[in-house]
Amino acid sequence: MTISDHEREGLLTIDLGAIVHNYSWLRARLHDGCECGAVVKADAYGLGIAQVAPALYRAGCRTFFVATQSEGVQLRDILGAAATIYLLTGVRPGCERACAESGLIPVLVTTAQIQRWCDETCGVAGDNALAAPAALKVDSGMTRLGMGEDEFALLLKQPALLRRANLQLILSHLACADEVGHALNGHQQAAFATMVASLREICPQVPASLANSAGICLGKDFQFEVARPGCALYGVNPTPAQPNPMRPVVNLRLPVLQLRQVSRDSAVGYGATQTAVAGSWLAVVRGGYADGILRTQSGRGSGVAIAGEQRIPVPMLGRVSMDTTVFDVSALSEDQRAQLSLIEVLGESLTVDHMGAAAGTIGYEILTSLGHRYCRRYR
Repeated sequence: MTISDHEREGLLTIDLGAIVHNYSWLRARLHDGCECGAVVKADAYGLGIAQVAPALYRAGCRTFFVATQSEGVQLRDILGAAATIYLLTGVRPGCERACAESGLIPVLVTTAQIQRWCDETCGVAGDNALAAPAALKVDSGMTRLGMGEDEFALLLKQPALLRRANLQLILSHLACADEVGHALNGHQQAAFATMVASLREICPQVPASLANSAGICLGKDFQFEVARPGCALYGVNPTPAQPNPMRPVVNLRLPVLQLRQVSRDSAVGYGATQTAVAGSWLAVVRGGYADGILRTQSGRGSGVAIAGEQRIPVPMLGRVSMDTTVFDVSALSEDQRAQLSLIEVLGESLTVDHMGAAAGTIGYEILTSLGHRYCRRYR
């Protein structure tokens, strides 16, 4: 297989059709009346928000979640005025008016933030009695970003502030949704449902959102009115105890820089952590930890050697370097080695979950670590 000049640093193919398929699969599992949004923070999990978000929009998605205000401004420029965009980490002090004028909806987590949002943005949305649209995040048991139960109880005693805040959504986040039988799931669902009911006594029309990718698969009780899948859109398994229902989205092929045979037992890579036995054939590929081939999978990762139409599994050998990785290709025949020019490290048989497991991490980190020296191709 020949390598074109623009692919010589590695070819990362991103399947937008697979992302749309995954979105449709998740949306089909929601109850009637539950909207399926999409989390496209961190440059759509590293895959390119400028390409991913329009594909989701064309598939019918209208509600998007990003992390930061700069991400929100970028997405607004991409999608235009029709999309609803939430900022999951809220708005920094002093940036409230710019946020509102960009049509972005911050997720607020303290009473002080709500008060400041009201003071700074009343009138921006055309109604001097209301602040610009905002959202409220409550902590239902994850103990991360979100308003705690005690502060929420005090907030409920300020109904005028809540009405003025123009809340468009109340949300929380599940800590163990990918563990179906975990007791915390039921606790969080019940706690969140109670807080939603209390808020709706003051703001009756506010929709609620709890389910992430794995949360959708927990069933209707977790779905409320808005679901916000993220990782599953990009091929990560939302149900780790079962086969992955998502289509793989990324394919990464690394070009072979050198094919060599060692004549004696030889230590491979930094630290001499592994040895190639005499007679072994080694392929050194372009791609290392600066490109998202995490160093923690050294000696545990694997790839697929592509020799013509044949695909042969091969193990990594030695430590991953900044720019290169070594594979033991001794299993290839002489004819296969003659045809070898690429090793695939992500694809249908080696998913981001597989690479994550080899690196002692999760598919999310693999996706968001993929480097920008690769040639990126969208299909």
